[in-house]
Amino acid sequence: MIDQLFEFVQNHPLLVGAFLMVLTAWIIYEVRNSAASGVTSSEATQLINREDAVVVDTRETGDFKAGHIAGALNIPQSKIDDRMKELEKQKEKPIIVVCKSGQSAGVTVAKLAKAGFSRVFKLKGGMMQWQGDGLPVVKK
Repeated sequence: MIDQLFEFVQNHPLLVGAFLMVLTAWIIYEVRNSAASGVTSSEATQLINREDAVVVDTRETGDFKAGHIAGALNIPQSKIDDRMKELEKQKEKPIIVVCKSGQSAGVTVAKLAKAGFSRVFKLKGGMMQWQGDGLPVVKK
């Protein structure tokens, strides 16, 4: 098996080189995005308790009702453009955007930042991480 891998690399150096370049670019992109404007569960808790941060849960209503952070607003990601007015009063407060796993919250963070919200963060790991850390959720 290893011999076949080495033979493939020798016979297709351009293909292997292109794959390695794409892989490297993807890793760099993911590292930058995960570090940019993200907060951990403990940092989010501190923002909520100390600075009255607003939590915006971008999951669909069914997922939201199954369990969410206390006091969170449910604005599904597909409706954020239409419902951004609801957040205008909170423009100066920190806003924490929560999704299921922390992957899709970046889109909402970018939209809110572009709309002039000064302190917008995504919850790293999303609700999966929040629940994995044993933090409380509210069910409706």
